[in-house]
Amino acid sequence: MALFGFFNKQHKEDLDKGLEKTKEGFFSKLTKAVAGKSKIDEEVLDNLEEALISSDVGLQTTIKIIKRIEERAAHDKFVTTSEMNKLIREEIERILAENKNEDQENFDTPAGVKPYVIMVVGVNGVGKTTTIGKLAYQFKKAGKKVLVGAGDTFRAAAIEQLQVWANRADVEIVKSQMNADPASVAFQAVERGVAIEADVVLIDTAGRLHNRVDLMNELTKIRRVMQKVIPDAPHEVLLVLDGSTGQNAVEQAKQFTAATQVTALAITKLDGTAKGGVVLGISDQFHIPVKYIGVGEQMDKLQVFNKKLFVETLFKGA
Repeated sequence: MALFGFFNKQHKEDLDKGLEKTKEGFFSKLTKAVAGKSKIDEEVLDNLEEALISSDVGLQTTIKIIKRIEERAAHDKFVTTSEMNKLIREEIERILAENKNEDQENFDTPAGVKPYVIMVVGVNGVGKTTTIGKLAYQFKKAGKKVLVGAGDTFRAAAIEQLQVWANRADVEIVKSQMNADPASVAFQAVERGVAIEADVVLIDTAGRLHNRVDLMNELTKIRRVMQKVIPDAPHEVLLVLDGSTGQNAVEQAKQFTAATQVTALAITKLDGTAKGGVVLGISDQFHIPVKYIGVGEQMDKLQVFNKKLFVETLFKGA
């Protein structure tokens, strides 16, 4: 099978287009870093550092990558630009692999776990509710029975917005009135998911970040009531972050990882930014795998994250 043969042409084209701005910014600097060089010297490393930081990889992860490249360059001789690009590509992929990022092929759930309960968290405005709708669509498209729970009962129109997405995805929704207890909605959704033998239950949560204690108490309560129905629920806590906000997304990740055990990341809006390096930086800083990325507004533009394909696309043409 050819490399990435399991992805259709449209999937790869969407990713290529979605990372276009990041590639343009990163590679103009990367090309400058290695142009005319037959070895990785201090100037190359300085220019590479600038390219990584400007793509919002983050200082901590950038230093790690530079150090590793410097160590390898001390032992290996590189005489062509392509060889140096290959080394940089390998180290970026290595960082992703160390943080449990997988080469996912499709929207799937672990065998024997039914329903698979995903609690989705994130601040307002990052695309959390939209991501839930797109996930519902993709899981449904993959042949799974999906139910969504409208647990964000505090934001005006959040319930209505999720209802619209549920209609688009043609999946059932459990909802209540605005200002209702989010934990009660989560309980009803999981209970309903068991009753209808759903494969996936997606629980929306409030996007408020008044302070860490409020957030922790609310998410802990939601967990506790879901576990009355399914003892090991939620099976996944998915943090949605807006990739276009760069280092602001890092700060949000700090808040949520302090408040609850986040197990996976969804990075949205990568198509509108040159800051795609934030995917690498956030995963590495918090040691949490990226599971989904958003590369467009349409329903089918939410993709499973495949580290090899991501890096290959990022370095395409290099």
